[in-house]
Amino acid sequence: MIARLKGVVESIDTDSAVIDVGGVGYLVSASARTLRDLAVGAGVTVLVETIVREDAIALYGFLDGGERDWFRILTTVQGVGARVALSILSTLSPDEIARAIVAQDRATLSRPAGVGPKLAARLATELKDRAASFGVPPVARGAAASPSPATASGSVNEDAVSALVNLGYKRVEAFGAVARATQQLGAEATFDAVVRAGLRELAR
Repeated sequence: MIARLKGVVESIDTDSAVIDVGGVGYLVSASARTLRDLAVGAGVTVLVETIVREDAIALYGFLDGGERDWFRILTTVQGVGARVALSILSTLSPDEIARAIVAQDRATLSRPAGVGPKLAARLATELKDRAASFGVPPVARGAAASPSPATASGSVNEDAVSALVNLGYKRVEAFGAVARATQQLGAEATFDAVVRAGLRELAR
């Protein structure tokens, strides 16, 4: 199995590149994000995921280990083949995928070509525990002693995300800001403090 290629970029197409390694050209499929960082004639080291099918051996290349890891994770979900996984990685960065899944932001997960509402829901449901392991803290349920009187039931974090969404921010952006704010303030932070800190994060 091929795990890594180190050579020179011979050509770049819309969804793949040819990497020359010692005179042998390897056709490597990749996300638009990866292909944008390649240059014909430049040296490159590409992490490779090799997929063996009945009729072919396909190579999928990544410049970033996080992108390769998410490719592997995404393809464990029913309905997500290699092409759809690359489409997702072309549209969303690994961090954006993780935040969207933890935030259960199905609208963001539906943005890539080939991902409809049902598949987005499956991604959000099946991968929510995996996403948290990529450095995106999950919403802390019951983190505070009691919710603000002005908010409905639920955790301070959840209420803060809802408040920011009501102010016009996208849910995935609001979730990321609240997660960072909670990390700074601690689990006992009040609703008002989390919202203010979240707004400061969004203004950066």
